[in-house]
Amino acid sequence: MKVSLLSLIFISILAIGCKDAKTNQDDANQEVLAEATKDVEVEFNITPISHATAVFNIDGSVFYIDPVGGAEAFEGQPSPDVILVTDIHGDHFNLETLEAVSASETKIIVPQAVADKIEGDLKKQLVILNNEETQSFGEFNIEGVAMYNQGDEDKVYHTKGRGNGYVIEKADFRVYFSGDTEAVPEMRALENIDLAFVCMNLPYTMDVEEAADGVLAFQPKTVFPYHYRGQSGLSDVEKFKSLVNAGNSEIEVKQLNWYPQMN
Repeated sequence: MKVSLLSLIFISILAIGCKDAKTNQDDANQEVLAEATKDVEVEFNITPISHATAVFNIDGSVFYIDPVGGAEAFEGQPSPDVILVTDIHGDHFNLETLEAVSASETKIIVPQAVADKIEGDLKKQLVILNNEETQSFGEFNIEGVAMYNQGDEDKVYHTKGRGNGYVIEKADFRVYFSGDTEAVPEMRALENIDLAFVCMNLPYTMDVEEAADGVLAFQPKTVFPYHYRGQSGLSDVEKFKSLVNAGNSEIEVKQLNWYPQMN
């Protein structure tokens, strides 16, 4: 197939434009993070990949959470020391991606329902963590936090006990990822959370009003909306911010770009 010189020039310009856009997004994310972590005593960085998936770093230890999207989604990222998987749904768990990004020494922390779906060599790297259990890994404590839907059975996408949110703790620093949940009692009872990443998308988790109410209950220092794409598009994260700050102006609400492909 022949490709004209004009087509090649167009493709090159498009590639450069996409690269520049990604660089600008990364820079914007870093500015937000620098402000959010200015009073944190550890070094923390996070790179949103998409939706529920991210790479984050605490004092040089590299964590992946819910890696999906294939190896190409993690191009240029450091190899993970720890992988956290919250649930069995495809936007949180993909075996091919897990196999592609795991190193031989990577610890893969999962609830039992996820462990049941993993075969082969990865099985020996699994650490099964149940709701409200805590395990230590070097300087880190990692706690599984219940994540589930409440209410009518026909609206329960996530049953209690199947999946985990996670609290990752080092010294006095605590970061929370909600996974797919409503503002359940286990979330509301959290304490001393420095950074919280909280979902909000209907019909699978909760709306922004319930998410704000849950955040106001456990009062993290800083909260980031994530996992906020639902059946009707993106949730109104600005409304979430206004509700949180109306209830407690001391909670910082920060926004990272979780959906760069939609910009």
